[in-house]
Amino acid sequence: MLREDDWNVWYDTLLRAFGGMPEASEKRELEGRLTEHDRCLGAWDDDQLVGTSGAYTFRITVPGGAAVPAAGITMVSVAATHRRRGVLTSMMRRLLDDVRAKDEPLAVLCASEPEIYGRFGYGLATHRLSVEVDTTRARLSVPPGTDDVRLRYAAPAEVLDACEAVYARQVPRRPGMLARQPGWERLELLDTERHRDGASPLQCVVAERDGEGVIGYARFRVKPDWDHSGPKGTVLVSSSEALDPAAHAALWRFLFDLDLTSTIVARGRPLDEPWVQLVNDIRRCDLRVRDELFVRLVDVGVALAARTYQVPVDVVLEVEDAFCPWNEGRWRLTGDAKGASCERTADAADLVLSVRELGAAYLGGVGLATLGAAGLVREVRQGALTEASVAFGSTVAPWLPHGF
Repeated sequence: MLREDDWNVWYDTLLRAFGGMPEASEKRELEGRLTEHDRCLGAWDDDQLVGTSGAYTFRITVPGGAAVPAAGITMVSVAATHRRRGVLTSMMRRLLDDVRAKDEPLAVLCASEPEIYGRFGYGLATHRLSVEVDTTRARLSVPPGTDDVRLRYAAPAEVLDACEAVYARQVPRRPGMLARQPGWERLELLDTERHRDGASPLQCVVAERDGEGVIGYARFRVKPDWDHSGPKGTVLVSSSEALDPAAHAALWRFLFDLDLTSTIVARGRPLDEPWVQLVNDIRRCDLRVRDELFVRLVDVGVALAARTYQVPVDVVLEVEDAFCPWNEGRWRLTGDAKGASCERTADAADLVLSVRELGAAYLGGVGLATLGAAGLVREVRQGALTEASVAFGSTVAPWLPHGF
């Protein structure tokens, strides 16, 4: 457990591992407030701190809308002087043992390098979409009702509560979203020079409809630029949420049409971003996909029973898990759109897979059939892979709205 008196040296050790750039005071202060000291670890070599790691206490949405306890593994670093000595493995061992002791069925993380955590049972479960839109060529065709939405500028801090209420209503709708604990909403308002990178201070526009109050918002910065032919500024989208298609379209039409700009850059958006279906020329949007959230089932039975399934499923999974051997063995999963159970069984296996593949498929964004086609899931009973793959799917792309 990390002592509060050791937090500054612990955080400085972490920053050094990630390049050594100092943090702005407001960012450092917020990180200090959010740190759960009793869930943080330090690896020491005599009096030298050579490794850091920790966990946040989260609840994450799973298919079906339930908010399931999950440990957000974070702040992981090993000093360059102490590589290949088992420091990372020992910290991962302790963290997962602690997660199990807290009865949290899931551990999740965002990886600085995606190759690191597969050996500890984490599977890539969500991806994020980044776009760079040429708004001189791309336009949106908006759905009926868009013109009934009223937009207004607002100071980001003044409408934080209203925007958080919109976010909270979105959380149960999409797997992968985090129910924000008190204090986490302040991350959305960080506006340091590093965040700006030459752009304006953070701006906010809220969407409203008569009788409903705030139904959406967009936070963004504008980076002005000019050349010999005129203005060519960039809109840097920080976050955006909307409760219905009209509000979504109104906000993104506003971003597309901002004066003196010719480009929108947005990173970390869901793969099924609705406005992408409204744009007239998708080739002007430069869509790119990257890995995001890695999921690890710490308690296979509890985790699989916590979510629902698109179609009825009855399948025996033989799970391989060398790092958390309590998960190994055969599990019978039965469930449908109303609920599920997952219990130990001696019945013959229908599918054989590792806990890593189970984590990848858990939120419904990576198909078991796709993993099977890659040779990572072995089908024992003919037809079982297709049945399970359809059941595990999600009608909404899983998405992590922000890192941790």
